[in-house]
Amino acid sequence: MKATSALAALAVLAGLASPAPASAAEALVIEPVTIQDRKAVFAQVESVDELAARARIGGTVADLSVDEGDTVETGEKLAVVTDEKLALQMQALDARIRSLEAELAQGRTDLNRAEQLRRQGVIPQARLDEARTRVQVLSRNVESVKAERSVIEEQASQGAVLAPAGGRVLTVPVQSGSVVMPGETIATIAADRYILRMELPERHARFLDEGDTVLVGPRGLEENPAEAELRRGTVTQVYPRLTQGRVVADVQVDGLGDFFVGERVLVYVPTGERQTFVVPADYLTTQWGLTFAKLADGTRIVVQPGRDVDGGVEILSGLKPGDEVVAP
Repeated sequence: MKATSALAALAVLAGLASPAPASAAEALVIEPVTIQDRKAVFAQVESVDELAARARIGGTVADLSVDEGDTVETGEKLAVVTDEKLALQMQALDARIRSLEAELAQGRTDLNRAEQLRRQGVIPQARLDEARTRVQVLSRNVESVKAERSVIEEQASQGAVLAPAGGRVLTVPVQSGSVVMPGETIATIAADRYILRMELPERHARFLDEGDTVLVGPRGLEENPAEAELRRGTVTQVYPRLTQGRVVADVQVDGLGDFFVGERVLVYVPTGERQTFVVPADYLTTQWGLTFAKLADGTRIVVQPGRDVDGGVEILSGLKPGDEVVAP
């Protein structure tokens, strides 16, 4: 008897310490709310800028130091194009310079001798002027040939192909030993800034504006990813031209640096608004394959849940405006 009385007393104390019953919980009044419908579309990872590293002179690719997929920095040397004719031209100009300098040295010697003879009155003034003019002409010729050699030397230095911007190398259409012409592409580089480029059907174009927020799925093209895996992106540009009945838009989202250029990702874009009921998930229970909501008067009713939205679960049927539901 004493043991029974003790158990009864514990039960009473436990009842006093237990949480309030569901009927005493805070009731949620059902009212229509506006939500956005979203459509899943494919978007491709694209580089904001694709730049071509081009050869500035024609010749043979003697040193190619990059391959597809490499990461390069601005100004990094990608390849060297050599032209053997430039080296031969420089050798010819060096020989001309040496020849002209020898003639100039002889002309200065003749000028000094002419000045001495003129002071002695042996030769006329015209001979002295002729010698002085010859030295001046030879000096100008040496300077001209040296300037011409500087031009050829600068052309040879332009054989170095430099990266116009930092990023990843997408294509390298040449190989070591390839013959290239001036302006030919040596490598195509995707700059470090990446975006998602998506195409929407024409009927959805009016719902899309710059600055709109979209949800970006994870890698792998999962059709129904968990909400925690979705990232938020911002529409940065909507192109004014329709292409084959589709509107093209760019989405800015963080974390695209490790994606492949051209990789496809699911993006959920807004396609309109509508009125519906939204109930927090903890106000619903599932039993026998059905979903129930509990009214404030204790009645359990069957509801038809929809998709997860901000704030809870969309309720397609079973509730009406003004209903009060409580957490079970």
